[in-house]
Amino acid sequence: MREIVFDTETTGLDPRSGDRLVEIGCIEMVNRVPTGAVYHCYFNPERDMPAEAEAVHGLSIAFLSDKPKFAERAGELLDFIADSPLVAHNAGFDFGFINNELEMCGLAPVSRDRMVDTVAIARRKHPGAKLSLDALCTRYGIDRSHRTKHGALLDAELLAQLYVELMGGRQIGLELAADVAGQSAGIVVTQETVLASSRLIRPPRSPRPHAASEEELARHAQFMAGFSEPIWSR
Repeated sequence: MREIVFDTETTGLDPRSGDRLVEIGCIEMVNRVPTGAVYHCYFNPERDMPAEAEAVHGLSIAFLSDKPKFAERAGELLDFIADSPLVAHNAGFDFGFINNELEMCGLAPVSRDRMVDTVAIARRKHPGAKLSLDALCTRYGIDRSHRTKHGALLDAELLAQLYVELMGGRQIGLELAADVAGQSAGIVVTQETVLASSRLIRPPRSPRPHAASEEELARHAQFMAGFSEPIWSR
């Protein structure tokens, strides 16, 4: 199954009040294993950048001023996500910004039926616990030491690892499902087929004898004869 794990960075919290999308990072996963295919883009928001937002992601208007407008890259983004389920942390927030940008371009919004919210998943698994990306990465031992500021692609990479853990963790050998050649040939490698293949290629082992030899029986009888009045002969 193909899924897209993604994250966004914005100028603020409310697209309906004029806040805009400034960065998106998407990671393709097949059978919950990253394939190596990503989509990442910065956007010129055509407005100012509030200091509070810049403090979170470090993206200034000076940096974004020569980046493409969302409308110029909307087709690329839609081609990449295709019709796959879209996984995000607090997904309603990210969907709100993406759909606002699409509507501004005169394009149809992405259906929320495709939305997979890892916050909702984590809330069911860990009621009452902290549900931020940082807190959940700490809970599951996911290294985020290189994360000094929020970044859409970096956060999507962390979220991809977290998503796998929230859904039960990666089984031994499952990483073989990311084999690009196998995917190109239309082969879906599952844990069951990996284990089955391992059984098929295991070299046969010669049967081991279990009965005692004549020599061993004779030595055992000689040893037993050395006991004086054993209790088993009474």
